[in-house]
Amino acid sequence: MKSSRAFGGVFAGKTVLVTGHTGFKGAWLALWLQDLGAKVIGFSLPPATKPNLYERLGLGCLMESHFADLRQPGPISRVLRRFRPELVFHLAAQALVRPSYEDPARTFATNVLGMVNLLDAVRATSSVRVCQVITSDKCYENRESHHAYREGDRLGGRDPYSASKACAELVVSSYRDSFFPIELMRRHRVSLSSVRAGNVIGGGDWAQDRLIPDCVRSLGAGRPILIRNPASVRPWQHVLEPLAGYLRLASLQLKAPARYAQAWNFGPSSRAARVGDIVDLVIGHWGGGKWRCPASSRNRAPHEARLLKLDCGKARRLLRWRPVYSLEQSVAETIRWYRGFSLERDFNALSFTRGQIRDYLVAGQEHDWLW
Repeated sequence: MKSSRAFGGVFAGKTVLVTGHTGFKGAWLALWLQDLGAKVIGFSLPPATKPNLYERLGLGCLMESHFADLRQPGPISRVLRRFRPELVFHLAAQALVRPSYEDPARTFATNVLGMVNLLDAVRATSSVRVCQVITSDKCYENRESHHAYREGDRLGGRDPYSASKACAELVVSSYRDSFFPIELMRRHRVSLSSVRAGNVIGGGDWAQDRLIPDCVRSLGAGRPILIRNPASVRPWQHVLEPLAGYLRLASLQLKAPARYAQAWNFGPSSRAARVGDIVDLVIGHWGGGKWRCPASSRNRAPHEARLLKLDCGKARRLLRWRPVYSLEQSVAETIRWYRGFSLERDFNALSFTRGQIRDYLVAGQEHDWLW
């Protein structure tokens, strides 16, 4: 069973633009698309961390990359005009809650106005058939209850990052109604969707203020892991789970564009888990370590939601998508990547990451939606 045949082989030979391909999720998606036979064009700022997955995978040698800022409309317009992609996956964003408090103007400019610049460029490019905007599960007005949010629930956000993602969803809805209406699909031929994933984990993320990278940095240095909010609950999932959902959705958008031009949730199969439980799993798979929660850091921290759950019933019913990995498998695969990177002298990130994609497809053989 060849990996390139996944998703019905619909991506082979397609030109695909991925914005944010130098980020964690963007790099995983760009590599997977390349392995599916697509011609992948990347548009992003240069990598924001050292190390970073983009460089470790050698993506600069596997695809064409363009480094520019989406807040300026000219560069993205020129890239779309030159390469005329059939599919666009928009992942470029300021993606962290705490930095959004430090620079809210940049967060809104990137996550809202940058996306407007992209959508305007899509409007002017007749080749585009599918445009997917990746936002966040934090786009919902979080009432800190056990209610699992559905796609039709109220949007909102207390912190600037969450509010910017709610704004992005409103912009997508406005553009779909104004410029890409479903009833006129035969005229404009653009299927515009938005996707909202839970907390994503996986190898190759080195961002600050993310749980797994913070754990790995502490474990690698032999220090206790410092946890701000161990009781916070999130819908954790391995990075391949939502990416498989995005690819499944895009394949259906190509076949039935009007039906799938909607908003979609992609979350884990198991219950949402507490931060402390995830850290215990990390330590177990790493082979040792400890964590603590300093009261001082908890008191100084800006507000972050303590409880967030997603209802993914719509994707299960209409896309037949469902997660492949359990929560423990997701953490195990994540730590397997980082242990290899940290402890193996001859660790080959490209080969290992491709292997994890193949392993995921093998584990999901009984899921016919993958094939």
